[in-house]
Parts: sequence; structure tokens; C-alpha cells
Amino acid sequence: MTIATISTTTTQTARKARSLGDLRGRLVGEIVTEEMAGYDDVRQVSVVGVGGRPLAIVRAVTEGDIAETVRFARETGRPLAVRSGGHSVAGHNMIDGAVVVDMSHMRAVSIDPERRVARVQAGARSGDVVGPAHAYGLALSTGDTASVGLGGLVTGGGVGFMARKHGLAIDNLLSARVVTADGSLVTASASENADLFWAIRGGGGNFGIVTEFEFQLARVGQVLGGALVLPATAEVVRRYLELSAAAPDELTTIANLMHAPPAPFVPAERVGELVLMVLACWTGDIDDGQRALAPFRELAEPVADAIAPIPYPVMYQFTAAQEAPHGVAIRSMFADAHGDETIAAMISAMQATTSPLCMVQFRAMGGAVSRIGDSETAFGHRQRRYFTTVLGLWEPGDEPDRHWHWANELWAAIQGDAAGVYVNFLADEGEGRIRDAYPGGTYERLASVKRAYDPENVFRFNQNIKP
Repeated sequence: MTIATISTTTTQTARKARSLGDLRGRLVGEIVTEEMAGYDDVRQVSVVGVGGRPLAIVRAVTEGDIAETVRFARETGRPLAVRSGGHSVAGHNMIDGAVVVDMSHMRAVSIDPERRVARVQAGARSGDVVGPAHAYGLALSTGDTASVGLGGLVTGGGVGFMARKHGLAIDNLLSARVVTADGSLVTASASENADLFWAIRGGGGNFGIVTEFEFQLARVGQVLGGALVLPATAEVVRRYLELSAAAPDELTTIANLMHAPPAPFVPAERVGELVLMVLACWTGDIDDGQRALAPFRELAEPVADAIAPIPYPVMYQFTAAQEAPHGVAIRSMFADAHGDETIAAMISAMQATTSPLCMVQFRAMGGAVSRIGDSETAFGHRQRRYFTTVLGLWEPGDEPDRHWHWANELWAAIQGDAAGVYVNFLADEGEGRIRDAYPGGTYERLASVKRAYDPENVFRFNQNIKP
């Protein structure tokens, strides 16, 4: 190495250290870099195998921390990434060489019971909201796993346990505070920066970093909810799809075609059996709910029936296993129908999975979701009947290639049913699939908002809409 090279390298190192030092001096939160103890722990995300090695992770605790970090990234030309809950299946939250805004310390939740309004920092998870809201007999239609961060979930749409009755998370959003690409902090609502408000309700993280959400809460206390486990035959799956789409709005279901897990309510001798596990959440009169669920219970002799009147937060106990870190090979679609060939392909694939964790998931849409116009928010598939996902899941340390091969083979057999895709359930699948998420001129409108708020594409580590 020459003296000139040594001098240049030393100067570059000093510049990096000085500029990060300057940023550190402007923050309330901390900066974690590679040479520091705990760096590898801090950069871990929920989806294994997708996290990179950032230059620095800014553990923000104030909106000012976020704004300063955005300005720093622009001034130094550093790539900028954002982590809320760490569930990005595409790995957009931990990027090699990037400066990462980590909002995991920004999880405050404030409830106004009189107005039925919640103010929620964007690093909060679904589990952070459900308890404080329930204390007042209130709830938010949000994610179905307690550990999912609201920052990513909400800006993509937010499909959860009460979607058919109370809509998507974005349908209950009153306003948001957003740090834009120039480091400004603005409010987005129906009356203030309305174009930005439209875009962040479904358009993902393309337009800024949401720091706080303001939600309208629903009156929900006790629900009729839990798991109904049925033997997985083609007829059971077909009839479930018919019943779930035609059910009253009060009934939202999420059904997993899976191998029965060792859950407390599953008989030990049935663990590992191929089943259709229907997670049901009825928000209404309990007796009416029992009548609405009767046709589901009559589909077949249940393997287990763990549906009962419960406090709404108990619903999250049924998805608690999904909070553990795991690998994800994901392919998903909206669809209006699944014919016999599709159902047969799904069952055949599930009989030859590469992991006992693999599943095919069905969610019936409709209800309140479909009664908002496609152009009212950037979530563009409100009239679809089903949201279907192939999930090749595996434990940390396993080799991912075979699970991706399984997921892709099944996807190839069923993708003819696809009528669009949910942006939050996209892996790194290319621009064509991003456009599939935003039909009917929605993509072009989002690109226009992108040009107005982020013309340099500072926020590009997402399902990116180019300005």
C-alpha cells in the first residue's frame, strides 16, 4: 500500500468518524456501529437471513432524531433504511452500508377514551396497542401478530383480525406525523397535506418516515374468537372459502392450511396432521356469532374447537408462535376464486413440505374493506374476495433454498388465480409485482406524490415507487 493510499484511507476513515460523531452530537438517542459491542444484536430482525450490515443504526427516541438522521443521510450521500418492527420479508430494514433509522424505542401509546382516539408512535407493535385500548373497551383493526411494527404494517394497509367489520388499519387513520426527505416534520390528514395522507395509506414507506399515527378506535371488548381446527380435505377448503366470503361482516377469519402444531388445544395424537386451522374473530352479539360459526363447525368433525367468548387481546395468543424469528419464502396474491385444481395443488404441496412450519394462508376480504372506494386510499384491491399466501417457513440455521423452491413450485401451479398483490406481503420480486399492488392508475398517482415529496428517492429501500 502506498503512502498516498494510506493517507486517503485515513482521511476517509476520519471523515466517516467525524460525520457520525457530528450526528451523534445532535441526537437524543444512540448510534450503534459495527465496532461497538451489541451491534449484531441490534441489527437482528424477525425474518432470518435477510439482514445486512449497516454503517450505523440510529436508535431514535424523538422525532428530531429521525429528522436529523434523514438530513445526515442526504448530506453525506449515505443510503437510508428504516426499521419499525423488523418484519420486512424483503429485508429492506437492514441494508449493507446504510444508515438505519431504528424506531424500536419509539413505542408510546396514548388513549383518549372520550374521543376514542389513540396516538401511537410508529415503532409500536400491535401488542403495544391492544392492551391499553382494551382497558377502555376499545380496539384497533390492526395486525394479527403482536410483534408486527405499525410503521410498516399501517403504511401498507393493515389487514387484521377485524378487517371485515372495522376495515383496514388505514381506514381508521385520522392523521400522521411524517418526516419528509428534506428532514421536515409535517402532518398528513384529510385536511393537511392531503396528497401525502392519501399516499401513506397503502403506498408504503416511499414518501417519508411516519413517526406517529392518530387512529379512530372501535368499541370492542369481548369477542367470540379463537381457533377451529378441521381436517384438511379439498371439500373442507372449498366450503371454507365459500362460507368465509359470504359470512356477516362481524366475522373475520384467517385460515391456515398447515400441519397441526403442538398447541395446548390440539390433541397430542393429532399434532403433525394436515389441517385447516381457522382463526375466527366475531365482533358482535355472542349468540349471533355462535349461529354464524355453526356452518364452519359442520364442515367436518373438528380436530379441536377452541373458539369461545374472550377478551379481544386474547386473540393474539393464537398467533404468538409466529413472533419467534424464522425464515420466510413468501408468494402471495389477491384472488376472486380458487378452483378445484388450485385447491388440489395446495393440498398436494402441503403433503410434501420442506418444513413442518410451511403453510398456505387464506383470508376472506369483503365487508368494510370493500365499502371504501379503490381511489380513496392507495390500497388498490378492495373488491377482491380473498387474500392468499404461500409461506415456506423454516427455523433459524436452516438452508433457505429448498424452502424457496417449494414455495415457488406451488406458486407456479396456482398463480393463474392472482388478481393483484398486497404490498406488505411482497418479497424482493421486481417492479412488475410492485405495479400489481397498485392498479387502475394508483401507481401513477403514487409516482406523482413521490416526485413532490421525495424526488431524489431518498426513501428507496422499500417496495419502491420511482419518482
